Amino acid sequence: MLTDDHAAFIEDGRISITAASRDVRRLPSVVRAAGCRLDGSRCQLTLLLATRQAAQLLADIDATGAIAAVFSEPSTHRTLQFKGSDARRSEVLPGDDARVAAHQGAFVDEIVPLGYTRELALTIHDVPAGELSAVTFSVDAVFEQTPGPKAGAKVSA
Repeated sequence: MLTDDHAAFIEDGRISITAASRDVRRLPSVVRAAGCRLDGSRCQLTLLLATRQAAQLLADIDATGAIAAVFSEPSTHRTLQFKGSDARRSEVLPGDDARVAAHQGAFVDEIVPLGYTRELALTIHDVPAGELSAVTFSVDAVFEQTPGPKAGAKVSA
């Protein structure tokens, strides 16, 4: 189960989310996630992805179940990485489109003051209508990835 702090951090819409997996040859695939949701027990995390952008990642998850998700706050560089070994495609829920839109708006508000254009910020999280996929995994491990002396340290989940 994730801590209160972990849950608040990953559900903060300002956060940049990147998902990675690998194929059976161990070649990586990486895609930006457009949002996430945490289950009530805080044991399973669902990433929301633009289907076409995530095609290779989805295929790799189908083949291996391996996933790493990195959550980073652009203005502070605070970063956590969550790993799982049972990733699988899951159902897109009725509220997920609204969750993605809210995440996009909060992310735009986070990075525009840092010098990025609004157009770029919107493009980063663009998910065409009908193109949303979901991937769910159990969190096996959490790592501190904020730049500094504790980067790479395992954090208790």
